[in-house]
Amino acid sequence: MKKPELLAPVGSFEKAKTAFLYGADAIYVGTSSLSLRTRAEIDDADLAKTIEYAHSLGKKVYTTINIYAWDDRYEEVAKQARMLNDLKVDGIIVADGGVLEVLKKEAPDVDMHISTQANIVSGHSANFWYKNGAKRVVLARELNKNQIRELVDTIPDDLETEMFIHGAICFGYSGRCFLSDFLAGRSANLGDCAQSCRWEYNVYVEEHNKPGNLMPVEYDDKGTYIFSSKDLCLIKEIPEIIDLGIDSLKIEGRLKTEYYLASVVNAYRNAIDDYMADPEHYDYKKYLAELEKVKTRGLTTFYFNDRNNKDFQEYEGKQYNPNFEYGGKVIDSSGSKVIIEIKNKLMVGDKMEIIIPGKLEPFKFEIKELWDSETDEQIPYVNPGKAGQSVKMELPIEVKNGWILRRKK
Repeated sequence: MKKPELLAPVGSFEKAKTAFLYGADAIYVGTSSLSLRTRAEIDDADLAKTIEYAHSLGKKVYTTINIYAWDDRYEEVAKQARMLNDLKVDGIIVADGGVLEVLKKEAPDVDMHISTQANIVSGHSANFWYKNGAKRVVLARELNKNQIRELVDTIPDDLETEMFIHGAICFGYSGRCFLSDFLAGRSANLGDCAQSCRWEYNVYVEEHNKPGNLMPVEYDDKGTYIFSSKDLCLIKEIPEIIDLGIDSLKIEGRLKTEYYLASVVNAYRNAIDDYMADPEHYDYKKYLAELEKVKTRGLTTFYFNDRNNKDFQEYEGKQYNPNFEYGGKVIDSSGSKVIIEIKNKLMVGDKMEIIIPGKLEPFKFEIKELWDSETDEQIPYVNPGKAGQSVKMELPIEVKNGWILRRKK
């Protein structure tokens, strides 16, 4: 039984530090304009800094050039490839066969990973990409466990496999969707998805025998989210996934916060390590309890257990998290009063949790006092009025820079 890599999404250098702090073995980041999350850009200087930092920890960085490129983008693709080769990035995630050909030529020292956008649903498809230079294939999310097992059994031993275990599921097949381009002029396949499937819609049907008379479809006070799927969550299935021999377990969410990263990466880090150490006593419920604190939608195992979708309702959930929110991040732990960069309003009496790297159970405490970070004046509350707003607080345990605080609403 081999231990899989835990792969986390990152949209900035600061998020990279958070992901590694909470247990990620590797991260994936976008390139400046050639990935499928152009709003989660890391510029070239930050990318270089991120790669250097990761390698100093013995960790890996994968970058994405996974757009479906038109001919006028190939000059830029080649330029980015040469830069990534020079930076010694550990892998490039690609979907377009034409882009792959350019990358093999311009970035010969970098491993090629084939994106989930390539719809790899069979061993035949995986072997095709292997013959064309792939080091790793990212499996389509539409596969169930039996299909994954069959695929893994029919590919070369040195072809790595990666699969999504947590995060948003796209309305389109393996993420390929044109709805955003049609409604907002922003192409998902060129990295600018407006997430139209998650918008609120009002739906009407034409009344029978009365042309033009539109009757509203029932919906609640939040409207209806007819395209918006639940979020993938395979925490219960971690033992089966590890036993399948998957090389890398991937979390979705390059646009998510450091709070999301810390919570989700920490939960899966503990789950993987605990199962590897003691397979007989794996209990998914305690990890799920942590993941529930950051969910924004209901959770589903999607197709993993059943190709007929009968298991979509396994986890119940609401469209938002009513219980917890991002409290803040420790930015200076050197004094007796710790400086916290706040992310939501904090006030005396708030119930808080410190997410401790490597430990599943958070440390719970109540805010007794707050101090202005500039004047050291005692204050009853603080609002996040600007980026980087901070406050001083005395914490009941020793903490380190980068640790994340969760606030109970």
